[in-house]
Amino acid sequence: MSGLLHGKSVLVTGAASGIGLATARLAAREGARVTLCDRDEEKGTSGTAAIVAGGGHALFVQMDVTDEAEVSAAVDACVRAFGRIDGAFNNAGIATDSSGKPGKTADIAFDAWQRVLAVNLTGVWQCMRHEIRHMLAAGGGSIVNNASIAGLVGLPGQAAYTASKHGVVGLTKSAAADYAGQGLRINAICPGFVETPLTADAFQRVGPKILAAVPARRFGSPQEIAEAVVWLLSDRSSFVTGAAMAADGGYTAQ
Repeated sequence: MSGLLHGKSVLVTGAASGIGLATARLAAREGARVTLCDRDEEKGTSGTAAIVAGGGHALFVQMDVTDEAEVSAAVDACVRAFGRIDGAFNNAGIATDSSGKPGKTADIAFDAWQRVLAVNLTGVWQCMRHEIRHMLAAGGGSIVNNASIAGLVGLPGQAAYTASKHGVVGLTKSAAADYAGQGLRINAICPGFVETPLTADAFQRVGPKILAAVPARRFGSPQEIAEAVVWLLSDRSSFVTGAAMAADGGYTAQ
């Protein structure tokens, strides 16, 4: 089997659905051995089984990015199963609250603010700590962090989410500078409005308004984002590090 990720071991968080699952599937098709990590054991196991049934090599590990012990165990499981970790897509994330509905900055509950930052920013950093340790020991690798257009511009009604994703972009750039001389590349992907379980409620409520603000006049698909992530994970992007790549139908070009 050949492909952009032939022979590589790749870990994906938030891999049970949406962009994470699409990336895990594509990575496997491109020759990677994939470790899928998610809190949702049922969907994660199902997605992993489908990859294996299609001839890919995959492992599922139940993991919450806010639990350091679980993060460490998941990365260790990836290394035990496949010998090393060459790439990671830190994709797990949540909206401002469980409903994903917008709310003005002063109206955000403290617990909701803390939860968004814990998952979207601290969770990414926590995963990176353990991934980097193994990658440096093996001579390098590639990490892609899922930010958002909310990491590049402000989105009204999404202060916690926007703050967390700006943090991911900043974290990515700083970490990239830290390790650029050690064979480790770290980039961020900044998707625009993509049809996933996380965005379904918002698209149902205000879909036409969102589309009117996107020059491409359509939503993106998880597969389209996965294509960009896999390229960043691959050796084809060998001179790219510290980038925050927008994949947004032109939204941030305006």
